[in-house]
Amino acid sequence: MEYLERRVALVNDRLAAVVDGVEPDELSDELDHVALAGGKRVRPAVTVLACEANGGAPEDAVDFAVGVELVHNASLVIDDIIDRSDVRRGARSAWREFGYGPAIVASDGLLGEAFALFSTDEQAMQIVAESMVELGEGEATELAARPTNEREYMELARRKTGALFRAAAELGAVAAGVDGFTVEAFGEYAERVGVAFQIRDDVLDATADAAELGKPTGQDEEMGRPSVVRVTDLTPEEANERARAEADRALRALETADLEETAARGYLRDLAEFVVVRER
Repeated sequence: MEYLERRVALVNDRLAAVVDGVEPDELSDELDHVALAGGKRVRPAVTVLACEANGGAPEDAVDFAVGVELVHNASLVIDDIIDRSDVRRGARSAWREFGYGPAIVASDGLLGEAFALFSTDEQAMQIVAESMVELGEGEATELAARPTNEREYMELARRKTGALFRAAAELGAVAAGVDGFTVEAFGEYAERVGVAFQIRDDVLDATADAAELGKPTGQDEEMGRPSVVRVTDLTPEEANERARAEADRALRALETADLEETAARGYLRDLAEFVVVRER
């Protein structure tokens, strides 16, 4: 795990530096509360690992990795406002800590800092812009055109979660300077991992202990959100099987990229396995 921890530490150090440079101080404090309060850092890890798996160095991808994490955190701030969630990562959510207005401004600030990091590369900007269109459509679907069956749910999961995972991996591949086929293969891998991640997230919300999870559980049912266990006839066990199937598809996509075996590629395979069994 020391290998992965070093990469995450690199992301955290750069993230802290970006947040520290934000003005005014009040906004910096709000971004600090949101972005530096913990988190699994799964998406930025995917960015760095995808870069390394393609022959790049971690430093080549760290700005893109931080940008992805900032976009993710911006979406969480809005999610918590919509859901009226008081807790995020074991601490008070942004809106609960600062109020609605400052929380919305913090979300804007996170996005602004993210796009400043992406702005050095036209392809990176396109990748992230496309993922945010998908993310926005997914959020709108969740609120206004909720899925009523498994097929519609899977499309929602792809947009709401898979799209940003896809962007994370594609950004890492772009940072390594690889061809379009390889960028697409890594994107497909990560999108499948993201869908598996979302399915497992829904199952945990329905079955896990809130103290162990680090955030309230039962939110999907309370808020009427279209989770996999609410809009399908799947049991939690069957939903986990669907997540497993997505993880298997992710692994097959990863294998289509003709690359040497490396530690980074091994960790990407491990991630596809982990998201299916995680308990947090």
